[in-house]
Amino acid sequence: MAENILQNIIKKKEIRVAELKKKKPLESIKQHMPDSMNYLDFKETIEENIKNNNLSIIAEIKKASPSAGILFENYNPVDIAKIYFKNGATCLSVLTEEDFFLGNLSHIYKIKSLNNPMEPPGPENHCIPILCKDFFIDVYQVQLAKYYGADAILIILAGVDEKTADELYEEAKKLKMSVIVEVHTVEEAKKSLKYKDALIGINNRNLKTLKTNLNTTYDIHNILINHRGPLISESGIKNKEDVLKIASETKIKTFLIGESILKNLENNNIFSVL
Repeated sequence: MAENILQNIIKKKEIRVAELKKKKPLESIKQHMPDSMNYLDFKETIEENIKNNNLSIIAEIKKASPSAGILFENYNPVDIAKIYFKNGATCLSVLTEEDFFLGNLSHIYKIKSLNNPMEPPGPENHCIPILCKDFFIDVYQVQLAKYYGADAILIILAGVDEKTADELYEEAKKLKMSVIVEVHTVEEAKKSLKYKDALIGINNRNLKTLKTNLNTTYDIHNILINHRGPLISESGIKNKEDVLKIASETKIKTFLIGESILKNLENNNIFSVL
C-alpha cells in the first residue's frame, strides 16, 4: 500500500544494513577509506551559485521509483551522468536504495571514477559533487557512502527519530560531507532548523500518497527563511515555469529534479527547465 511505502522501505533498509555490516565491517571501511576519490564540497558548490545569483540543478539518476515504476530497462548511470555533465548540472543525486529504486552504491563509485582530480570542478571535466540519495538509518551508512565516493548524504526526518538524525548529521560533519535534511511538513521544517550547517530540502512528494504538490514548498519555506544554508525544492518540478515561479516567490534557488529530465534524456535540451 502506498501509505506504508516509507515504512516498508525502512524495514528493507534495516535488513540490508545488517547484511552489509557482516560483509563489510565498519572497521574495514575505515581502514580502507580511499584518499584519492577527489571529494568535492557539495554545499559550497551550491552556495557559490547563490552568491552569483545563479540557479542550481541537482540532477537525479535513478532506474526506478515506487511512484513511476521502471524508468529504464537498459539503465546505465554512467551514461546518464555524462549527459548531465554535458548539459551543465550543478550536482548529481544518485539513488542507491536497492529494493524500491533498484540502485546501488557502486553507481556512485563508477560515476566518480569519471572525475579528473587534476582539473578544477566543472562539467567539462566530469567533476561535480554527488549526493548519495538513500534512506539513512545508521551511521554505518554514512561511512559507507563516503567509502564509495559520495560528497553528501540525505537525512529524511520522516524516516528516523531525532536521536538518529542527530547521529547521522554529526557523523557526516566529522567526515566533512555535506548534508541535506529533508522535510515534508511544517513540523519537520521547524525541527530541521537545529541542523545549522545543513542544506534543507523541501520534498513536494507526500510520502503517504506519493503524490506531488508544489504548494508544499510555498507552505513550508517561510519557516526556513532564516536558515543560513541553501534551501532546495525537491520533486514534482515539471518545467521552466515551475522553477522560475518558485525562485521568484521564495528564497529558493536550488532544485532537485529527477523524473521530468530523466524522461527527456534523448532531447537535446534536457535542462529546458532552466
